[in-house]
Amino acid sequence: MIWNRRGLTVFFALCFLALTFPAGQAAAAESLRVIMIGAHPDDAEYCAGGTAALWAASGAKVQLVAVTNGDAGHQSQGGGALARRRAEEATRASKVLGTSWRTLGFHDGELEPSLEVRKAVIRAIRDWQADIVILPRPNDYHPDHRYTAQVVQDAAYMVMVPNVCPETPRLEKNPVFMYFEDGFRKPIPFQADVVVDISAVQERKLKALAEMDSQMFEWLPWIDGQLDQVPADPAGRWEWFVKGWGRGRAGKDNPHYGMLAERYGAERAGKVTHAEAFEICEFGRQPTREELWTLFPK
Repeated sequence: MIWNRRGLTVFFALCFLALTFPAGQAAAAESLRVIMIGAHPDDAEYCAGGTAALWAASGAKVQLVAVTNGDAGHQSQGGGALARRRAEEATRASKVLGTSWRTLGFHDGELEPSLEVRKAVIRAIRDWQADIVILPRPNDYHPDHRYTAQVVQDAAYMVMVPNVCPETPRLEKNPVFMYFEDGFRKPIPFQADVVVDISAVQERKLKALAEMDSQMFEWLPWIDGQLDQVPADPAGRWEWFVKGWGRGRAGKDNPHYGMLAERYGAERAGKVTHAEAFEICEFGRQPTREELWTLFPK
């Protein structure tokens, strides 16, 4: 048999996957469909970009969704021009992560938990045939975040009801709904049910976020009063960004070290520099811990 360079590349890639993922696990990963729903372009990427990249690398189909189009998130731009710019940024970021991306197109800063928004979310989850849906928790500083959480929770049962949005076929199996991690403590703090070691793809996550230059190098520094600290040259900006956004908490300094040690063993947990955590939403299908830990990338 004569092998060309492309054939050898494919062969060794398949060998790597076979060694990395047992046959059953690889098949399960390839059939898994995950949708991550944030309020704005960059929300899902920031909260779970590393996990999304790991899932995508294992063969899972992952879609990141922004309920709003981000048309208000800038100090000097806005409207349709900003929405188009942010869609372009999010599309570039999704290519870095290996995912797909879409927006439901509602106005940034004006989101309400209306029937219209709920139906759009129901259709998005059904269109993707999602097995797992990840969303914000409903206690958050930003109304768009809170209302995104509300409408996704409201959709959790309705995705299976045939007479709701009948033009989009219902899901026959309710997805697992999970929350992104946050630091808000009232009324109830975040409680992790699964933690994912993203150390190996942390740089890829940062590169994806850096594609969203309107946010990472303009809007967020401006709203924090730090725009004058952003370097003008690309190399300097990247170094500044990694220093500010890439800090990790290794070993027992990681707040999720205990669960990391349970899932990965103490030796690997001690080397984890970056992790993403998720909590089961009480709505939707309730997996066992064993199933949940199998579903999420390891």
